[in-house]
Amino acid sequence: MAQFVSAQEAVKHIKSGDRVVLAHSIGEPQALVNAMMDNYKSYKDVEICHMLALGPCKYAQPGMEGHFRHNSLFAGPGSRQALAERRADFTPVYFFETPRLFKNGYLPVDVAMVTVSPPDEHGYCTLGVAVDYSKAAVDNAKIVIAQVNKYMPKTYGDTLVHLNDIDFAVECDEPLFALNSPANTEIEDKIGANCASLIKDGDCLQLGIGGIPNAVLSYLGDKNDMGIHSEMLSNGVMDLLEKGNINNSKKTIHLGKSIVTFLYAGEKLYNYVNNNPSVEFYPVDYVNNPCVVGQNDNLVSVNSALSVDLWGQVVADNVNEVRQYSGAGGFVDFVRGASFSKGGRSIIAMPSTAAGGKASRIVPEFEAGRPITLSRFDVDYIVTEYGVAPLRGKNWRERSRSLIEIAHPDFRDGMKEKYEKRFLEKY
Repeated sequence: MAQFVSAQEAVKHIKSGDRVVLAHSIGEPQALVNAMMDNYKSYKDVEICHMLALGPCKYAQPGMEGHFRHNSLFAGPGSRQALAERRADFTPVYFFETPRLFKNGYLPVDVAMVTVSPPDEHGYCTLGVAVDYSKAAVDNAKIVIAQVNKYMPKTYGDTLVHLNDIDFAVECDEPLFALNSPANTEIEDKIGANCASLIKDGDCLQLGIGGIPNAVLSYLGDKNDMGIHSEMLSNGVMDLLEKGNINNSKKTIHLGKSIVTFLYAGEKLYNYVNNNPSVEFYPVDYVNNPCVVGQNDNLVSVNSALSVDLWGQVVADNVNEVRQYSGAGGFVDFVRGASFSKGGRSIIAMPSTAAGGKASRIVPEFEAGRPITLSRFDVDYIVTEYGVAPLRGKNWRERSRSLIEIAHPDFRDGMKEKYEKRFLEKY
């Protein structure tokens, strides 16, 4: 049975040399992380491992060398600089395979620190809106430290953690990280409309995070009987859930249920999923497993990317060979899952330019050394504000032409010249 202690007492059970796995995203236990940082001088060579962190990642800041070393499975704003300066490490992994790292001993877990909802009368807490790899971390850790937070929703699915499985529990109520969604830009609106043109009544949706997925959702008000099987949900989905456009009535698995592995949203969506049996959360090695994703007929995945070349190769997680921007996350999981789905489609959407219009996101080829996130063999559709480029089944010349046509006009002439040299024909 869990011992209820203070945060300061709980983190004393972290030992030098331990690997500490923090829950993902909204599940990050802020009080525990702050207490650990207050105690940083007591630690030597503690590895902090997680995917997206929404906190400031103080353990990855200058001055923490020797005390902490961050091992990033998905870079975020708080860890990018440490990675660029080689004060932190990056371990490539598909989101759906992350639990395997902990289960199979690739990354043995000494301490798991998570956030849970308050226990019910039977002693069961839930991992709330951050089940993903957190369930595997809890199940495989030598020590489990949990922040019990009344703001964490109680959720359905495979989310339960009993007090018997928690070593040290810290009661601390603090609001969850919340995502504020600004109004869509004109470019995002155009991209959203282009993506929505590929979505039909009855489709099952997976959407990533950011302005483009929200813009897509804003153009689906005329679609009916849609479903959700997605690694996450964010604020843009609320209107469609409330109005019934998303009702999961045509799904081939989990009929009538929205299936996710985590949320990153605002209070309205957190309240919506609290004690709501129509939304179920499962570990990411189930939700994102391409073989499971593909069991949904008409699965449409919509994700953003950073850049694509004229071969159809996609970069979604790095700016160049030395600057890690994010990670594979569920991007590849759902692109491949959509390819297994009867009637499935994957959409990769992005603005046509970067750097304030000074650089094209569609390029003739990537520079040597830049890691590729998605191969040219996996891509269905690339979408920008200038249109839709279908690549599946297209040969080199056809896909190059399709991509040039949706590039920003300022950069098309240069790409046409490259096309003519590469294929020895007039564009």
